[in-house]
Amino acid sequence: MGKLSGIKVVDLTQFLPGPMLSLMMADQGASVIKVEPAAGDPARSQAPFENGQSVWFSNLNRGKTSIVLDLKNEAGKNSLRDLIRIADVFLEGFRPGVTARLGFGWDVARALNPRLVYCSISAFGQSGRLAHHPAHDIAVQAMAGFISVNDAGDGSCPVVPGVPAAGVAAGLTGLAAVLMALIGREKSGQGDYLDIAMLDSLLPWSAHIAGGALAGGAAPFSAAQRSLGGAAFYNVYECADGRHIVLGGRELKFATALLTALGRPDLIALAEADAGPAQVPLIDFLRETFRTRSREAWDAFMHTVDVAYAPVLDFAEAFAQPHIAERGLIVEADGRHHIAPAIRFTGEAWFPGPVPALGEA
Repeated sequence: MGKLSGIKVVDLTQFLPGPMLSLMMADQGASVIKVEPAAGDPARSQAPFENGQSVWFSNLNRGKTSIVLDLKNEAGKNSLRDLIRIADVFLEGFRPGVTARLGFGWDVARALNPRLVYCSISAFGQSGRLAHHPAHDIAVQAMAGFISVNDAGDGSCPVVPGVPAAGVAAGLTGLAAVLMALIGREKSGQGDYLDIAMLDSLLPWSAHIAGGALAGGAAPFSAAQRSLGGAAFYNVYECADGRHIVLGGRELKFATALLTALGRPDLIALAEADAGPAQVPLIDFLRETFRTRSREAWDAFMHTVDVAYAPVLDFAEAFAQPHIAERGLIVEADGRHHIAPAIRFTGEAWFPGPVPALGEA
């Protein structure tokens, strides 16, 4: 049945944040109606494809139903009004003001259904000078300060981030907000309006790296930050075969174990130094050392040492790990591969729901 069985969600969102939010609800039993234009969610056309469906679309929209509505004509508007009347949750991801102009703003929706939890997801929120500024994930990350430290640890030109962190943050934050509002509704009997912004959702993730700037000081520089490249035992190292490993734990016990195993206990004190210039000699030693063996050889060696580390895997290698299979994190259904939800309850089996064709109930 699922923890959210009986909850009805009307989802007008596309691409990533909103579909991710409603996916997590569908995976737990909520009934999610995906409202699409005649052209469908653009994610449907994004390669690669597996068994006739976009892998991206399949992994964000399984377990939902699809309905095509033209919200610019009265028939489509009437159909959406009917859906709102029976919904628990309404999700939209248009630019601020669009749903109001279509006749489905919060005031209208609340009049149709006072118990409705109405969630708007946007890049910069429904208010403020950036509200109408067009942006996808990379632009939001740039405005939040994250791109400035997304370099090689040497102050070089920032690069495109590998993870759509702003979109994912908004999806997770939106889910938490919707569930809070549903719990609150049980007490008040009334719905809520939620203004979820990608920028707002991502900004709290900076507290551990941008504390100085938050307190009114200088902006962080990656090469001087303990978790951004300025610490020897929280860094990326190239191996002899051009592949890489990471050291991922700065605790002194890890530095002591590895440097002793490498015959350089004299460098242990450097691991306790502040991140930045003081650790450069240790970083240089480790760079030279890791270049002497292949990633496979280092992987075997590191298993004999009590140190937090990992080989840098590409996605194909990551998905093929035995641990992934042991945890049941990749599930095949209808000839398609799905990443299992991170939230799975003990004693409750999970299996991916079908991926809806456009307009398929």
